Amino acid sequence: MTTAIANVSTLNRPPVNRPIVDHPIVSRNQWLAERKKLLAREKELTRLGDQIARERRALPWVRMEQDYVFDTQEGRRPLADLFDGRHQLVMEHFMLAPGWEQGCKSCSYMADHTDATLVHLAQRDTAFVAVSRAPLAEIERFRKRMGWKFPWVSSHGTTFNQDFHVSFTADERASGKADYNFGSKPPGEEMPGVSAFWKDDAGTVFHTYSTYGRGVEVMMHTYRLLDLTAKGRDEDKLGFTMEWVRHHDRYEPTPAAKAAPAAGACCGASSGKAGGLAS
Repeated sequence: MTTAIANVSTLNRPPVNRPIVDHPIVSRNQWLAERKKLLAREKELTRLGDQIARERRALPWVRMEQDYVFDTQEGRRPLADLFDGRHQLVMEHFMLAPGWEQGCKSCSYMADHTDATLVHLAQRDTAFVAVSRAPLAEIERFRKRMGWKFPWVSSHGTTFNQDFHVSFTADERASGKADYNFGSKPPGEEMPGVSAFWKDDAGTVFHTYSTYGRGVEVMMHTYRLLDLTAKGRDEDKLGFTMEWVRHHDRYEPTPAAKAAPAAGACCGASSGKAGGLAS
């Protein structure tokens, strides 16, 4: 992902409705036989996913020694207060730097899936919050435009984003010291991520997990549905994956209509081909 738009004319191209040609057509019985073969593979993937989830939960934790304090709608609050009385906290590292006109469109795509999950997360002892480096007033201006309700705090004036390897200075990037996704070079000054934390009954906070790059697709439920369709994500011939994504108030009413300009931050232009996120 990157914060710069290198080719605005490419970004503003309308989505292309490509027909599917020369696809095999078979009888229902033949289809069922092929579907059962695929089902076996899907079950392998499900079992592997369950195993990886167990390994994820078994990771050691890191005690949060630094007392980060964030600007929130309720005033200045430490990290421990963001759990809202629960033991677990999931955090979206949202790309919105000071002075940006709007947030990253792909981070916004992630965030569009969030509000409806909050009540369900709460039932499993889990809170959610987004965090950005922009001042709170800039966050609130964009949040109002997008109509989101989830908690969103500002880390402005802290080293939180840098410490979690989602914000980088020009010098860090030029010197090769910038470390994103556990060893990759970040293509932009701001990058996306999702982190998880645990707070024990004594109030001590632990960092349990973070994922970056394509790992943030965990928040992109739309992709999971598209993966079930005949065309899939249909991104192979785009200038870059996620090129089609817009802020939800910038889509045209019909897929064939020309999309409105996607000015501001973008997080797909320098990314890998699958999902617009580097692996």
